[in-house]
Amino acid sequence: MRKVFHAPFKFEISRTLTSSSVWPVSSRHSLFSVLSTTPREGDATMPLRMDVKRKLLARSDRVKCMDLHPKEPWMLVSLYNGNVHIWSHESQTLVKSFEVTDLPVRAAKFVVRKSWVVTGSDDMLVRVFNYNTLEKSHSFEAHTDYIRSIVVHPTHPYILTSSDDMSIKLWDWEKKWQCSQVFEGHSHYVMMIVLNPKDHNQFASASLDRTIKVWQLGSPTPNFTLEGHEKGINCVDYFQGGDKPYLISGADDRLVKVWDYQNKACVQTLEGHAQNVTAVAFHSELPILMTGSEDGTVRVWHANTYRLETTLNYGLERVWFICQMRGSNDVAIGYDEGSVMIKLGREEPAMSMDSSGKIVWAKHSELQQVNLKVLGEMEVKDGERLPVAVKDMGSCEIYPQNISHNPNGR
Repeated sequence: MRKVFHAPFKFEISRTLTSSSVWPVSSRHSLFSVLSTTPREGDATMPLRMDVKRKLLARSDRVKCMDLHPKEPWMLVSLYNGNVHIWSHESQTLVKSFEVTDLPVRAAKFVVRKSWVVTGSDDMLVRVFNYNTLEKSHSFEAHTDYIRSIVVHPTHPYILTSSDDMSIKLWDWEKKWQCSQVFEGHSHYVMMIVLNPKDHNQFASASLDRTIKVWQLGSPTPNFTLEGHEKGINCVDYFQGGDKPYLISGADDRLVKVWDYQNKACVQTLEGHAQNVTAVAFHSELPILMTGSEDGTVRVWHANTYRLETTLNYGLERVWFICQMRGSNDVAIGYDEGSVMIKLGREEPAMSMDSSGKIVWAKHSELQQVNLKVLGEMEVKDGERLPVAVKDMGSCEIYPQNISHNPNGR
C-alpha cells in the first residue's frame, strides 16, 4: 500500500483592499525557511522555501477556464455567465471584455500565432475571436452537448475539443475548421484534455467514467486506459520537467493521483482535500504540483517527495481552474468569485562568482555555470549581453536559496 501524505500548515496573509474589483500586489509570505527538500531518516519536516507573491485578485462571476499569454501580461478568463475577460497582471486592470453567449463558457484558449481567442460553450459552439479587435471571425457547432475543454496544438493548425457528448474532436483551421478526426472510447462526460509537452502527438483525457485515457493523433481509439479513482475524474495534467513519464489527476473521490504512464501504474495518492478535486497542475519551472478543490483551497505539494508544502486560501469559494505557463513562475487560479494571479519562487537566481570569473547559479533546481575569463580584454557596455557559453551542471534535490563554490572546481 502506498503511503498517503498529510502535512498541515498554518500561516497568515495580510492584504490591502484598494478597490472593489482588484487587489493589487500587496501580499507576500514565505513557504518555510529550510534549504533541503530531501527527507532524512526520522526527519518529518524538510520543506521547500520559496516566496508566494500575489500579483492580482480580480472579482467576477464564476470562473470556468483560464489561459496565460506567453508574450503579453494577459490572463484570459472565461466565465459561467457567458463573458470572457482579459486582465493585465502588470497593471491590475481589465484590458478587454466581451460577451460570447448567455450560457457558460467552459473553455477558452489563446492562439497566439493567429491573435485569436477560441472559446467553447454550453450552446455546443466553438467561436473564434480576434483578441485585438474582438471581432468574431468564425463559429461552428462542434459537439452535441456542452464543450468542456479546448487544447491548441503548438505547431500544427489544430485544436482539440472535448464534450459531454463523450467524444474528443480534432479541428483544422487551415481546412476551414474541418473536423479531421473523432476520438471515441469514454462512456461519460470528457471533462478535460491535455497535450503531452514532450510529445505533441500524444494527449490525455479525464472523464467522469472514472478513467484517464491516453491517445495518439491519427488513431481514433486510445492507446491505453488508467483506472484507479473511485469517482469521476475532473482534471489531468502532464509532468513537464525532467524525464519522469508522469500524469496527475484529480477526482470527485477527493483524491489526487500521480501516474507513471509508461508503466501504466499509480505511483502516489495524495489525500487531504475535503471536497471534489477540480484542478491539478504540475509547475513547469519549480519542483511542485498544485491541486484545487471545491473546498476552496489550493494545495502545494513537492513534486519529488509528495509532501504537502502549504495550503492557499484566498476566500473566493470553490476552485475551478489552475493555469501555469512554461517558462514562467506565474500561476493563475480561478474560483467561484473571481481569479487570482500569484508568482512562486524567487525572481533572481541564487548565484556565486569567484575571482577567476567563474559564475555558478541555480535556475530553480537546475545548476549552470559560465566563465567570464574567456572574454579576455573585450570591452562591454552596461546591460549588454555577454557572448559566453552556458554549461549545464545537472540538477539538485533542493530549491537553492544561496550558492557558494570552491574556485578550484572541486
